[in-house]
Amino acid sequence: MVTKKTAVKKPIKKAVRKTASRKKQTPMRSFHVHKDPLPFRSFKITRQTAYWSVLLLFIMITQLWILRIQIDIANLTTALLVQ
Repeated sequence: MVTKKTAVKKPIKKAVRKTASRKKQTPMRSFHVHKDPLPFRSFKITRQTAYWSVLLLFIMITQLWILRIQIDIANLTTALLVQ
């Protein structure tokens, strides 16, 4: 005789809601202007200023080099067309 085993059913647990502890809520304030720690027109040399300066110098030198190459090509083209 063959017997069938049935799975044991576990009781279903109901979700328990935890009540949130009531913290003192800060009162809602209207928008206000935040005071910056440094004035807008102040100038302070930082490490980031040095990085941007080096990047600007590199870009300017590269653009001048490209401009010189373009002028050389234009002069060469003009010289070839004249002959």
